Amino acid sequence: MATTTLAGALNSGLRRALEDDPRVLLMGEDIGRLGGVFRVTDGLQRDFGKDRVMDTPLAEAGIMGTAVGLAYRGFRPVVEIQFDGFVYPAFDQLVTQVAKLRSRTRGAVAMPITVRIPYGGGIGAVEHHSESPEAYFAHTAGLRVVTCATPQDAHTMVRQAVACDDPVVLLEPKRRYWVKEEVVEDPEDVLPLDRARVVVPGSDVTLVAYGPLVATAIDAAAAAADDGVSVEVVDLRSLAPLDLDTVEASVRRTGRLVVAHEAQRTGGLGAELAACVTEDCFEHLEAPPVRVTGYDVPYPPSKLEEHFLPDLDRILDAVDRVMGRPHSRLGLAAGAGVAS
Repeated sequence: MATTTLAGALNSGLRRALEDDPRVLLMGEDIGRLGGVFRVTDGLQRDFGKDRVMDTPLAEAGIMGTAVGLAYRGFRPVVEIQFDGFVYPAFDQLVTQVAKLRSRTRGAVAMPITVRIPYGGGIGAVEHHSESPEAYFAHTAGLRVVTCATPQDAHTMVRQAVACDDPVVLLEPKRRYWVKEEVVEDPEDVLPLDRARVVVPGSDVTLVAYGPLVATAIDAAAAAADDGVSVEVVDLRSLAPLDLDTVEASVRRTGRLVVAHEAQRTGGLGAELAACVTEDCFEHLEAPPVRVTGYDVPYPPSKLEEHFLPDLDRILDAVDRVMGRPHSRLGLAAGAGVAS
């Protein structure tokens, strides 16, 4: 057990993957000699050589196409996309080839490709460096889409992703790269890659978050508890497939749902979760589900990003709304005219 950052936990997870399987290769822009923009791959080229940790040209479509060819030849490539907004040149390869080849060949060709993408805001960067593109990939059948929120999950999930025979998009919350905690290299209680986790138990409201907002959700649960409201926090972890069993079991207990994510509101994961919960748990709901999200505008300049990103106050306001308490949206109780 050692204390490390989330970036360091990813590094140790990749190191183990390289040690455990000679078919594992790392590819990306500046990941070798430099160790990556966020130093996630620091030292790996030195220890494993340029044939296994490869610096590539600045051409995401070419990187992804090369990974497809390597997967065809039995390798297990791990591709780093330097920033979230740089993934779009590789989108064609991901959607038309990587996601479909296993189905197209009736399982004869696996695509064990891991695509690492630092994503989300909070670091004072502009568009193309602060985006949350998860909905594009979650909508694409054939791709697994996962995201970590803690160093322990980062270490474990990157190893699970590399070992998976399906293509996996691993979204890494870049503003959490420097968060530290103790990490166990081989924990006994490892969740499957497609399972959500209840990180704070509660009885009044289910609050679902993932990636960079899990820490904010935990803070919101603590603040709500001081006000007499018990909030259950669910870290979604897997965005495709969704672990609806865990989410819906929580909603059946609490009767209320709030979903928080940084991505824009329209067509986001919050809408999908709200629809599924409404369809499957309608008779258990005490209030309509509420989404707390980014706004439907391009990512703003750094001086405005704190207004764009969901924060503690916006999440607590949503908790008040589903509880029928006074809140900022209406300035009065959600059930106006009814004593609350």
